Amino acid sequence: MPEIPHDIWPESTLALLLDPYRFISKHCRHYRSDLFQTRLMLRKTICMTGPEAAELFYDESRFIRNGAAPPWLLKTLFGQGGVQALDGEAHRHRKQMFMSLMSPERIEQLGAITAEGWRNYARKWAKMDRIVLYDEVNRLLSQSVCTWVGVSLPEPEVGKRTAELMAMFDKAAGFGRGHWLARLFRKRAERWIENLIEDIRAGRIKPPEESAAWVMAMHRDLNGQLLDRHTAAVELINVLRPTVAVSVFIVFAALSLYQYPVCRERLAAGEEGFADLFVQEVRRFYPFFPAVMAVVKQDFDWKGYRFPQGSKAALDLFGTNHDERSWEFPYEFQPDRFRHWEENAFSFIPQGGGEHYHGHRCPGEWIALELIKVASNFLARDLAYDVPEQDLGIDYRRLPALPRSRFVISNVRERV
Repeated sequence: MPEIPHDIWPESTLALLLDPYRFISKHCRHYRSDLFQTRLMLRKTICMTGPEAAELFYDESRFIRNGAAPPWLLKTLFGQGGVQALDGEAHRHRKQMFMSLMSPERIEQLGAITAEGWRNYARKWAKMDRIVLYDEVNRLLSQSVCTWVGVSLPEPEVGKRTAELMAMFDKAAGFGRGHWLARLFRKRAERWIENLIEDIRAGRIKPPEESAAWVMAMHRDLNGQLLDRHTAAVELINVLRPTVAVSVFIVFAALSLYQYPVCRERLAAGEEGFADLFVQEVRRFYPFFPAVMAVVKQDFDWKGYRFPQGSKAALDLFGTNHDERSWEFPYEFQPDRFRHWEENAFSFIPQGGGEHYHGHRCPGEWIALELIKVASNFLARDLAYDVPEQDLGIDYRRLPALPRSRFVISNVRERV
């Protein structure tokens, strides 16, 4: 039985941090393999890329999520006790709670709330000299998603709550001061939502029964017990936080409209179906998070390689979305590639792969599609603005990656 190729370095954490989005695919090309083994944070890790590796990674008979995420990431990005770390029937039961919120009607409602937010913010931006789009969109989405889930967010609290929700993904993978800020802001947000859960259960407030706040507060586990208030809060934040994180994709959509003006023209003209193609290509082309983690459930062999029980595995999201075996000219921005795309749950994995209802594919993917589309249409059709000189180069060392300037606009005016 052949050995999985080993990285020559005894520890690769620093190399990963220096180039997180291209680390796995670069090494796989070097070893001419879809996988290699290294040490990350002193633990042996099998790194994988490509659609076949993705299909393997999302096989629940082979991999589990419990124990996969580093403890520091649980304290910032995911929260402790959330659905991401569950497996088996417990995961499927909890996942159904999230999927119940993802009906077309509910997502359309969120889109309408967010569209109104864009109109309100445009009027505010028209009075400003300089707008950092990333910062402003985080505020806009925080207000919109809080309204949608049934959480009251008075205007004086918008800045505070946006900072808390934003820090969980914007500073989650950082070290030093940024990491500790993310932990502090998560604790603050959890206390805020825990109090909300208590108020709902005590009848002091009653959001709509179809709202996420009500559903999370009243959800019962497999034993018929209400979730403890901390876990319920973590799960409600698991709706709020990733919705706000769509700001990353929206900034890249704005960048695409600027760098590929023909796309802006096609959106502005209302070309049938083009908005869907454009949104999918934004999600494929630009980086979001570089990889996801799992743990080998029990010993198994794949393509002649042995995967030992308890080993960590990392699946390359960015590299798989740019794999030449799946995508022609993968480093060119071509929305029309999706016009005849045969949907594949393992070659296109910007927010994870596999199946939505029973697997670990992100349940908020449909929200992301709707919100990027609302933003792209508004920026192309309803808003005029200038893009002043700035550094639009993408900082690939940052997690999540962003244009270095966060995309600055000026001279904003609404189109009549």
